[in-house]
Amino acid sequence: MSRRKKTFLCGHKGYGQSCHRCEQQHRVREEKRQQKQEWESTFAADPIDLKNLPAHVVVKARIIIAGLQSRNNYREYGGKRLRHNRWIISIPVTRNYRMICHDQGSLLVPHAVLSHEDYNVDKPGC
Repeated sequence: MSRRKKTFLCGHKGYGQSCHRCEQQHRVREEKRQQKQEWESTFAADPIDLKNLPAHVVVKARIIIAGLQSRNNYREYGGKRLRHNRWIISIPVTRNYRMICHDQGSLLVPHAVLSHEDYNVDKPGC
């Protein structure tokens, strides 16, 4: 008894009850969607908005924020006080991004993560 390939509704050909190729693509799409939802749900715990930043910047910013919350010195991350306002501290997150923090005496409060271009244009704290 010879088996004949049949054409599925999607246009693919095969022997099974359904198109395994389309099922695999659907599984991959669902996994990606679930990973994206899990990633987006992590933003709720952030003290500042990091949603519009690239993933590698978000990860590095979270490391810095966690360090600041555990009372690490901002200088460990390469941070510096601004010349025109000594209460504002700029910490490099990556080469192209800076985290702006406000010094409130005993603790640093993260305010924003800016691209290097936005950081240079806005001059935070003016």
